[in-house]
Amino acid sequence: MFFNSYVFCFLFLPAALLGWWQLPGRRWRLGFLTLASYVFYGWWDWRFVPLMLASTTADFIAGWYIHRTAAAARRRACLVLLLGFNLGILGIFKYYDFFVGSLDGLGAALGLSVDLPLLHLVLPVGISFYTFNSISYTIDIYRGRLQPARSLLEFSTFVAMFPHLVAGPIVRYADMAPQFERPSVRPDRPAWVLGCWFFVLGMARKVLLADLLAAHFVTPLWHQAAHLDAGEAWLAVLAYTLQIYFDFSGYSDMAVGLALLLGFRFPQNFDAPYQSANISEFWRRWHMSLSFWIRDYLYVPLGGNQGSRLRTMRNLALVMFLGGLWHGAAWTFVVWGLYHGALLAAHAACRERGWVPRGRPLAVVCTLLSVMVGWVFFRATSLAEAVRLLGVMGGMRQGEGGNLALVASPLAWAVLLLAGIIAAFLPDTWRLAVPRRPIWGAILALLFLCCTFRFATPSPFLYFQF
Repeated sequence: MFFNSYVFCFLFLPAALLGWWQLPGRRWRLGFLTLASYVFYGWWDWRFVPLMLASTTADFIAGWYIHRTAAAARRRACLVLLLGFNLGILGIFKYYDFFVGSLDGLGAALGLSVDLPLLHLVLPVGISFYTFNSISYTIDIYRGRLQPARSLLEFSTFVAMFPHLVAGPIVRYADMAPQFERPSVRPDRPAWVLGCWFFVLGMARKVLLADLLAAHFVTPLWHQAAHLDAGEAWLAVLAYTLQIYFDFSGYSDMAVGLALLLGFRFPQNFDAPYQSANISEFWRRWHMSLSFWIRDYLYVPLGGNQGSRLRTMRNLALVMFLGGLWHGAAWTFVVWGLYHGALLAAHAACRERGWVPRGRPLAVVCTLLSVMVGWVFFRATSLAEAVRLLGVMGGMRQGEGGNLALVASPLAWAVLLLAGIIAAFLPDTWRLAVPRRPIWGAILALLFLCCTFRFATPSPFLYFQF
């Protein structure tokens, strides 16, 4: 079920809000929200509901066992088993065919036969997000920083909450536990106003910017990636740079808005990342919940920047490699992650020597261009396609050109691209002051109405595939 659909906006969401605010008692309300969230998830494919329930139950039991067990060896063994269980599920569904295919290719190159079958499993939507939610819960209990959930119902609500279930933000139980303990008993008008503001602006980013950019630029141009000239290649990459930002930040804003309508608060996930003056700042402002998760559960345990320069570079390369692999089981994502790891390591070395661009505007342009180059690997269907496109963009290869006829009229695409660029450099939704005048309510309603006209066109969020 998509947020940008008739069934969600006009059937599921009103029913979920009505049931949540009308039912008496905390347990009844949490039970209803959990059930509604499972319905939301099962709408896509009900066969994967038991998988999420099994993962949730295993994490809940492991959390209590680790909390109650004093023996360090048993606590560690339980954590390792639990991580193996969670990562094993993720690995089978998301990475098995990738690794088997890579082994087959390596074996063929070496003249060896690797006769392992491909499973061709359907990837459960949101499995990467709810797995990371659960892993952080268990690790925090193991570290002694968190008390386990008081009941399986409460933990199930945390894992399955439909606003963040399939594409984040990655929410930590420590942030949600106090809110589950004493959930709001009646709607709060300021929170509802803010929730509607986030939800509608997020939907507008997705439907009126990301989807239109995809329909008029990204899809037609990338389908002809092998025939683009330099100008067309840069246009395709710019359009995708805007599309992926508005698509994912739009989803995150909608998730935050939905949580506010339910009386909960989620963490910020974007902060105008394309305004960053260096790659380190970019990763503090892009997909913030994942960046902070990687920092706290991978980078810091590896030693972070506490050590030699070589060790810091190794840690950056490793965590960004894993971050790239988290996004998808393909070598393009691996290279994208390693590329950003190299950028972060280079930035750390340059900063240490004082080699930084003079003036923030120049630094922002350099950072954005670096990010755009990375998006080529992220969007390309193969490494060969990415390398070819980068060669065309850099003037090292010639393209055929003549593909601009595939996109909208010059005036239309100029207006759309200009609107996208301006929107990308406006303050993030979190930094905008919510207008209080009634006229803005009418404008918000009109904006939502414009979005509904495009609901008939199926448009899943890009991060559903991750």
